[in-house]
Parts: sequence; C-alpha cells; structure tokens
Amino acid sequence: MKRYIILIVEDEKKLLNTLSDFLKLNGYEVLIAENGIEAMKQFTAHAQEIDLVLLDIMLPFLNGYELLKEIRMRSNVPVIMLTAKSSIEDQIEGFEYGADDYITKPYSLSLIKAHIEAVLKRAGKVKDFMVSGDIRMDVKGQKVYVRENYIETTPKEFELLLFFMENEGMVLSRDRILDAVWGYHYEGDIRTVDTLVKQLRKKLDGGSYIRSIYGVGYVFGGTENVQKN
Repeated sequence: MKRYIILIVEDEKKLLNTLSDFLKLNGYEVLIAENGIEAMKQFTAHAQEIDLVLLDIMLPFLNGYELLKEIRMRSNVPVIMLTAKSSIEDQIEGFEYGADDYITKPYSLSLIKAHIEAVLKRAGKVKDFMVSGDIRMDVKGQKVYVRENYIETTPKEFELLLFFMENEGMVLSRDRILDAVWGYHYEGDIRTVDTLVKQLRKKLDGGSYIRSIYGVGYVFGGTENVQKN
C-alpha cells in the first residue's frame, strides 16, 4: 500500500524523534524539521510528495501560524496543528489560518494515528477502491481484480500496482518507484523494480497496462496524455 509522507515540525527533539519512530513503525515515510525555517525548506523541496503536515505552534524563527500561512499560499496539503495551547481562541485561530485539525498536548500516539488517518481520508488521499480499465483494486482489502477475476498478488506487487494507478499516465523513473514502494532508505538495486514489474505484468494482462520508457522507467495506463514527471 502507498506509504504516505508526513512532515513533522516540532522543536522538542525527544517528542520529534518519538513521533517519527512511531509513524515509521506504522508504515509512513517521515520528513522532520525542528524550526520554522527548516520546515519551510523541507516543504519547498518536497511539496509534491508530502501528504500531510504535523505542525507545532511554538517554533523558533517562524511560529506555526506563520508557517501555516506560508504553506497555504502554496498548497492545500492537510495540516494538523500540535500545541499545548488548549483555549478555544487558539483553536479558532489555527482553523482561520487553514488548519485541518487540532490536537492539544499531552496526547497519545494512538490518538495522533487516528487523527492522521481521518484527515487523510477526508482529504481524499485514502481511497477504498481504484479502477483503471479492466483492473479494479480494493485498497482497504488489498485485493486486485482483472475483469472481475481475483488476481493474487504479493504485498510488494500490490504496493507497486497501487503506486502506478495513483500516477496513471505519468512517466515514472525507476528511482522514484524504488523510493515510493521500498522507501527512501532502501539500499537495493534499481533492477529490483524491473523484476517486480515483470512479475506484475504476467499477473495482469501480459504487459499492455505497464509500458517501458527506454532509459527512464515506466508508465501505467493508455498512451493518451502521457506526462513527464
């Protein structure tokens, strides 16, 4: 399944590391920043990849409200505010700046996870089903059907197909596929991608859905409106 990328902005290092480790254990990719300026640099560099921001309010250099204002000028990415400020006025201010959710400290890690899942679903980033031609994916059940016939896939084959379908029509490099499906810190060879694509093609329809782009990588879907990525 797709690994959602979360930017955590928190100046308390112990809490930052705790949140980061917890989210990684639960299948998320994580980017971190300890102050507002560092957060803005991270967001600018990865704006197209970040799926959600966990944003503390009390930050050095740029506070959370200022940072949220900058983010909203560039993106509608979901933002959950994290803060020790619990007054109604503080929460209203966060929502006025464009926050999607608000969690007050102290909080449990399970609560963080529940809020993240709910916000991602509301934002339409989590889909129960995906369809392309004769292929239908039950994302929640992790099942694949071709012309209504169930096709058995390994977990990595499922993740790869999901990534292709989420980026239908886009030319995807092997490096980007490797990062998305195996994670940014995977040290394996990019030939791993070719091997998994070959396996997946056999299980689908012999290869007409996944086309090779010489010297670059792959594109999923029809030939119309193919975009470079």
